[in-house]
Amino acid sequence: MEVPDPNTSVTNLTAALLDPILQQDPAGPRITYYDDVSGERIELSALTLANWAAKTANLIRDEFGLLPGARICVLLPAHWQSAAVLLGCWWAGAEVLLAPADDAELALVSADRLAEVEDAPEVAVLSLDAFGRPAEGLPVGVTDYATSVRVHGDQFRPDSGASSALDGLSIAEVLTAATDSASAQSIGRADRVLSSSEWGTATELIEGLLATLSVGASLVQVARPSDDAMTRRMTSEKITIRR
Repeated sequence: MEVPDPNTSVTNLTAALLDPILQQDPAGPRITYYDDVSGERIELSALTLANWAAKTANLIRDEFGLLPGARICVLLPAHWQSAAVLLGCWWAGAEVLLAPADDAELALVSADRLAEVEDAPEVAVLSLDAFGRPAEGLPVGVTDYATSVRVHGDQFRPDSGASSALDGLSIAEVLTAATDSASAQSIGRADRVLSSSEWGTATELIEGLLATLSVGASLVQVARPSDDAMTRRMTSEKITIRR
């Protein structure tokens, strides 16, 4: 698979990350998500991940009316739905902010972080429920992501991205950091990477998610990991790299 070249003129981060994978291996496992407390396991192919990202991008553009260059605050844990949200934001040409910001036009957050964005013009809450159940007890004016996103189309034609893509980093800078991180971690296309790291900062997100996507590798992301389960998973999920 051709790895995105950050030195070329790249105008959309999600397109740079997903297009090569969609062309070469659309059906293979891309993100496998576990929660070792709830027992949840969900596996997404590149095509399914792209469909969720497209729904999110359509939600951002059509329901919230945001244009390329918008700034979106994303306060979410390391989760498969978070990956779809992030890719959807970048597909819509937005800059992702991983902390509350006064000039953010939209906040996409988990319910436990709703208080951090009470002054945002628009807020959507993710329940992160495995079965797509809505978040309960939301204040008036706050959008439930699960309810709203499902009515949007699963195809999206991306626009050029913002001059900044992630906390002030340009698209080229994010791609360079991601491919450099993949090289430093010895991650290649054939690898299956096991991780329980968070994605709360730009560095964590690049090292934990984007490095893997940038080279077309596959990620097994685990929340609330059990040591025994993680050890067994090395064999059951054919892990080649454990972060």
